[in-house]
Amino acid sequence: MGTPRNGPWLKVLLGGVAAGMVLLGVLAYAMTTTDQRPFCSSCHIMQEAAVTQKMGTHAKLSCNECHAPHNLLAKLPFKAQEGLRDVIGNISGHDIPRPLSLRTKDVVNANCMACHSQTNVNVASMNAKPYCVDCHRGVAHMRMMPISTRTVAND
Repeated sequence: MGTPRNGPWLKVLLGGVAAGMVLLGVLAYAMTTTDQRPFCSSCHIMQEAAVTQKMGTHAKLSCNECHAPHNLLAKLPFKAQEGLRDVIGNISGHDIPRPLSLRTKDVVNANCMACHSQTNVNVASMNAKPYCVDCHRGVAHMRMMPISTRTVAND
């Protein structure tokens, strides 16, 4: 009589694979949910930014399509650090820094350049200023409203 082919190791392996797939699904759902405007606007320090983004030209994009790196290995620590900064600001009652931190501004700029690469080819003055938002200040957050009447991106 030989040993059975379907020993307990197969059940453990299949159970581990199933548990891993469920965990990956939960993590992917959490990552996607925490990238979206409804989640971001749940903190009072982000409410105005969420409202102005909703009214802007990039309203169909999630917040983190602009404000976080697209590479997952860079996105995870960045999102954790910036999220913690926002949570501390929310708890302490302090507003988020304006303008964006240099690190965040670099990420936003890289995302602008990546999404608008075809447009950038035709712009002669791409090197006139270091950041896209130096000229295109209110594109994502209420572009049509005069700067004097909004507080988001006012510095």
